[in-house]
Amino acid sequence: MEERSEELSVFPVRVFTLQEEVRREEEDMETHEEEFIGEQQVGVCRQRGEEELTLLLTSGPEAQKLVVQDASRASVFQFTVSAQTDCCQVGGQSFVVSVGMLSVLLQFKAPSDLKKFQQLMKSRDDEETKKRRSEREEEGNEDAERKRIRASSQGYQFHSCLSQQQSLLQDYPRIATYHRAILDNETDFKDKVVLDVRCGSGILSFFAVQAGASRVYAVESAPLAKFTQILVQSNGLSERIRVLEGEVDEVICPEKVDLIISEPMGHMLLGDRLLDSFIRARKWLKPNGLMFPSCADIHLAPFTDEQLYFEHHARAVFWQQRNFYGVNLSALNSPAVDEFFRQPIVDTFEVHILMARSVKHSINFSEVKEEDFHRVEIPFVFTALQSGLVHGLAFWFDVAYLGSKSAVWLSTSPSEPPTRWSQVRCLLQTPLFIKLGQTLSGSALMIANSRQSYDISITATVDQSGFRSGNILDLKNPFFSCSLSYI
Repeated sequence: MEERSEELSVFPVRVFTLQEEVRREEEDMETHEEEFIGEQQVGVCRQRGEEELTLLLTSGPEAQKLVVQDASRASVFQFTVSAQTDCCQVGGQSFVVSVGMLSVLLQFKAPSDLKKFQQLMKSRDDEETKKRRSEREEEGNEDAERKRIRASSQGYQFHSCLSQQQSLLQDYPRIATYHRAILDNETDFKDKVVLDVRCGSGILSFFAVQAGASRVYAVESAPLAKFTQILVQSNGLSERIRVLEGEVDEVICPEKVDLIISEPMGHMLLGDRLLDSFIRARKWLKPNGLMFPSCADIHLAPFTDEQLYFEHHARAVFWQQRNFYGVNLSALNSPAVDEFFRQPIVDTFEVHILMARSVKHSINFSEVKEEDFHRVEIPFVFTALQSGLVHGLAFWFDVAYLGSKSAVWLSTSPSEPPTRWSQVRCLLQTPLFIKLGQTLSGSALMIANSRQSYDISITATVDQSGFRSGNILDLKNPFFSCSLSYI
């Protein structure tokens, strides 16, 4: 077998550094010869920012190497890149690479250069992913399960960190509700120790300090934790907000806390299984400590929407072709319909399509156990408020922040202003006809899977006629409707 030879790619770049440096009375942002003593913080310094440097990317059979050279071909930085290297796109033509205490921001000359660089990096990542997949096939115990989940968050992260956080910060109902819940209950935060789980940009940590918290421990994994620390330092709050880099299971909180704050909600509340880490963080909570959010209600109700049902069917029309460049595709039409119907639909809708009052499933975050999220079954009995076809079940959720002075609710209901979560609709394989006053009974069963999500099984029966329908859906693979008004 031929050995793969090393490939060299060259890019013009400008370089900036984000590095752990010692607090000192006079900061010299140009020097890099410092002693690392005392309290460490992330600082921002510029490395030959006005000089165009050269980035060399060497792709070999075992690893990739990044070398930054100046005009005289002297090495400025050098990294060996592995699957554990933290990487992140920033804006349209910059890229951050973090190794240990040092992060280097590479500003490319053109967006096309960045795109080519990412493609070369990702090709190596894909090869390592194949190797890990074959290794994972041999693992079957609970420890292997945790490794697979952890592996899903490792490797090269090619999402744009700051653009994603910008989208979250621009969700007014979300931000305004958290701000009101924390500031209206400032007596719960004043002089208290707070833990912010999966803190993202750290906005909730800043709110906690505004409410008088004495210390906040903000937990976030790389590479986003670097940017969180920069915000903390630039706002002069390094004494009160400490960023703990890593997952909840990896970091060690220096002390017990009075409150835990987080935004652990996914689609249908449970999506992406963010609540798992929120609940595990209770090991750091003092007795009678507070959880923000404190509790939640998952709502579901039957809906009628003939247009949506047929639009979803129409997505598979492509597979009805009998002469696609001489190939008959129609044998796959039925499997394609089944696949499309397995997708929950994330969108918004008008309240009038709901055919009955909602049923809710309540969760108390101070009492629920992590294993309770492994299997969530919601039985229902709906009394029809109108006659017509039931095309599926609609889901949304409300969360409450129960402070000593004020109880604040955040709702994703179709009757409330839209949020980034929208609502979720799950179609039945076959619509059910129901008359005014008749009852629809059944259950929605959510089973946690190894892909950090849930498989949804719905069964429904019109009690008076005996007609039944149902569906099995994959919450990890939703269909995002182009009609989303929020997005």
